[in-house]
Amino acid sequence: MIIMRNKFDEQLHLLDEMLTRMGELCELAIAKATKALQEGDVEQAKAIIQADEEIDQLEKDIERLCLKLLLQQQPVAKDLRRISAALKMITDMERIGDQTADIAEIIITSDISSELVNVDEIGEMAAAASRMVRDSVSAYVEKDLELATEVQASDDTVDQMFDDIKTTLISKIAEHKGRDGAVGIDLIMITKYLERIGDHATNIAEWVEFSITGVHKDSAV
Repeated sequence: MIIMRNKFDEQLHLLDEMLTRMGELCELAIAKATKALQEGDVEQAKAIIQADEEIDQLEKDIERLCLKLLLQQQPVAKDLRRISAALKMITDMERIGDQTADIAEIIITSDISSELVNVDEIGEMAAAASRMVRDSVSAYVEKDLELATEVQASDDTVDQMFDDIKTTLISKIAEHKGRDGAVGIDLIMITKYLERIGDHATNIAEWVEFSITGVHKDSAV
């Protein structure tokens, strides 16, 4: 029995490592997308799309490990919550990978040399969203309820950044009398994808909370 539990604990540790790696890949993709935007680097943007495949593969590998743990180990309630939360989290992380790839597609096709571009503000928003991703995964690995709660609170900050950048871009498009309007729309879409990344990080943090407390916000009365 002890040997089985030790094996189970080893597999849970492997799960933590794989989730951490998937979170790191998401962070790296966000950082590369931001740099590609700042430097107008189309080749780097293309590399982000290729990197999304590694995130997709990790999702499959983690899902396989979780199902193995569920079917072979018959985990107790606390462990069952932890594995179930991981299955939910990887779906959000896979979507984060998809959204960084969507940002890269825009960078490849848009004229981001336009004077409408304020890469500093967008860079700050990307950094905030990336930090939410990192902290949400760290909260899971470290079983840190306080950190998970902080991530959820940070979503309001990212939402406000999106609103501010969107308002600024709309004003600039009006000032230019519609010139560069297509670029402005592309930039709004980039910030919208970053806002969605913040939403996914919030979802991850909510599942971390569930894994620790047994209560999920959607099911709370």
